[in-house]
Amino acid sequence: MTGSEDRPSFRLAYVPGVTPDKWARIWNERLPDVPLTLTQVPAAGADGVLLDGDADAGLVRLPVDRTRLSAIPLYTETTVVVIPKDHLVTAADEVTAEDLADEIVLHPLDDVLGWEERPPGRPALERPATTADAVELVAAGIGVLLMPLSLARLHHRKDLTYRTVTDAPQSGVALSWPEDAHTDRVEDFIGIVRGRTVNSTRGRQPDPAPARRKAAAGKQQSGKQQTGKQQTGKQQTGGARRGGGTPRKKSGSGGGRGKPRRR
Repeated sequence: MTGSEDRPSFRLAYVPGVTPDKWARIWNERLPDVPLTLTQVPAAGADGVLLDGDADAGLVRLPVDRTRLSAIPLYTETTVVVIPKDHLVTAADEVTAEDLADEIVLHPLDDVLGWEERPPGRPALERPATTADAVELVAAGIGVLLMPLSLARLHHRKDLTYRTVTDAPQSGVALSWPEDAHTDRVEDFIGIVRGRTVNSTRGRQPDPAPARRKAAAGKQQSGKQQTGKQQTGKQQTGGARRGGGTPRKKSGSGGGRGKPRRR
């Protein structure tokens, strides 16, 4: 860690489909004096944004350049196929890649699924430039499109629907930042995405002042209790002295004088 963050705000980049709202809300509650700046960037350009210093951290899609970037995987998304609502595939709740063998499967240039070769099915004559362009082609009946569930929701249309593809590659989302820029603010955000409480001792060191005050209060209370015990002991000792000693024997048949004898 390099120490305290000097910038007046924390700049977080995020790729399409990722929703940082929950984490942003927690940030604003915990660090109200440090504004959080959110910037959406293309998935393919996220590494460059971080390495160029245009963002302090980013919610990106894996893989990332692990030689220069650190990354904490957060979750893996379900892959779906986007189809027209009247398509035959809608008869099933989920499909396999083999079920799409006869379909024209669009493969946009900004695809994030990382196919080893190419998607299943028949390829289109040209690759669409963007996922948004590919969605328009699906709506026009040109083909079908595989993508992460969050992107299918982002590009939702009333005339389209989707079904889960059980054996397709999946897209992982991670929090990433430059290895040489692991600042206190980055550690703060790591704590938020990992669900740490505000008083967690992991990550940044907590303010020692409250702990010192608590310890001092504990010592003071302990001293009062010890003083009280000493005073109680003195009272008990004094009572023993006043009421103690060897008791006198009462006069009676065995311990005192008898009646005077007659002469």
